[in-house]
Amino acid sequence: MTTTIKSRGTVTIDVEHCKGCELCIPACPPQVLTMSQPVNRMGFAYPELHPGCTGCAACLLVCPDFVFEVFRFAQPVEHEVES
Repeated sequence: MTTTIKSRGTVTIDVEHCKGCELCIPACPPQVLTMSQPVNRMGFAYPELHPGCTGCAACLLVCPDFVFEVFRFAQPVEHEVES
């Protein structure tokens, strides 16, 4: 089943500087972050972004390592995501 959501932005993740604390996972309202199986150069799993990010910045606000950067769209964009 697919759902259409409106997104006002998205994030990028600096996976190489993530220390794998996982605080971002439960903080994400649309629940589009999961921890990776692979590890970064420091040996930590890192968050992976899946379709459906709304650009809410909750991950940015809880991240102690500042690995998230939020980008806002000029106009909201509709995305189809699996629910």
